[in-house]
Amino acid sequence: MKAGLIIVVTVLVGAVGAQFLLADPGYVVINFRNYVVEMSVPVLAGLVAAVFLLAWTIVKILRAPRQLGQAAGRLRTGRSGQKLTRGMIEIAEGNLARGEKMLARAASASEAPLLSYLQAARAAHLMGQGDRRDNWLKQAYENMPEAANAVLLTQAEFQLDQKQFESALATLRRIEQESPNHSHALTLLARIYFQLEDWRHLSELLPKLRKVSQLDNETLELWSTRVAEEELRVAPDEAAVDGRWAAVTKELRQREALLICFYEALARVGADLRVERELTKLLKKRWVPALVGVFGAVTGKDTMKQLKTAEGWLDKHPEDPDLLLATARLCLRNELWGKARSYLESLLALQPSPEVYQELGHLLNQLGESDKAAEAFRDGLSLAATPTLRALPQPEAAAD
Repeated sequence: MKAGLIIVVTVLVGAVGAQFLLADPGYVVINFRNYVVEMSVPVLAGLVAAVFLLAWTIVKILRAPRQLGQAAGRLRTGRSGQKLTRGMIEIAEGNLARGEKMLARAASASEAPLLSYLQAARAAHLMGQGDRRDNWLKQAYENMPEAANAVLLTQAEFQLDQKQFESALATLRRIEQESPNHSHALTLLARIYFQLEDWRHLSELLPKLRKVSQLDNETLELWSTRVAEEELRVAPDEAAVDGRWAAVTKELRQREALLICFYEALARVGADLRVERELTKLLKKRWVPALVGVFGAVTGKDTMKQLKTAEGWLDKHPEDPDLLLATARLCLRNELWGKARSYLESLLALQPSPEVYQELGHLLNQLGESDKAAEAFRDGLSLAATPTLRALPQPEAAAD
């Protein structure tokens, strides 16, 4: 189109020029270093046109190899892209072996074969061909070393898929050394630590995750809660418990599971008086049934006053199982055997459990009622037992 337009314009200009030149062809003299060249204007115009045409032809000839190479490259790239697309479609449709072959062909014809190699590795992985998978990953790295993180992340995902956690950790730590704030690598690391219950390393990783990761808040809060719970469970003394609790955000402190873990940790390290005092205040404002169990398990400064507090709560929560059990235990601590028995029997009528049957059995033994105690222990065991065999079919009655 462009060449045709040039030709048309040239012909028109030439036609117009010819009208003037035919009327008067003109005369041109060129004098250069004692050389004199004489010619008409049409001859000069023809020479200029010939020189221009010759220069244009030479330029085209010189550019031809490069243009041919570029055209061939575009053709190869187009075909490679088609093979890549077709290979990925085959994999998506479940034709893994065929898809892998097409991706291998796409990689050999492509100037940027990284994606083809990674997808071929995925196909081999899905077929359980570990050697071929590793070979594709190796070729991907050798062809594009600057994409090492992409190759290593793909390898880590394969290792995680096979539950090779230690190998995946080693792979991801290589990325962490080169790219310490790589969001996806840090997320995968955190998932592995969570699976392995490696709370110390997960705790160290959480501050980074909050800054660079795109994880949803729910997952981050879940991990933060589990880390805090585990650290509270192993805190050796009251100061360590308080230190860990101080590191917990205000939002997470409102979670019941974490509150329970905190007060259980305080009770475990012997801070009974503090637990009794703080829970008395807290439960007046916010009723958390599981915390009532912690309240009933610690020994306060005045156990009789502690019992009266629990019985006062019973007026508002008469059928709360945790409160009934806590009150029964406080009665036992105050040697009020009859009251304790009454609360335990009320609890069994409301919500029987092996734990309550065990408490009642110990109490009945202490009261000298060994037969009833044995019966309570048996009931608790039968409640805890889980049947492992299905009932055998009964034979049908013979027809008369």
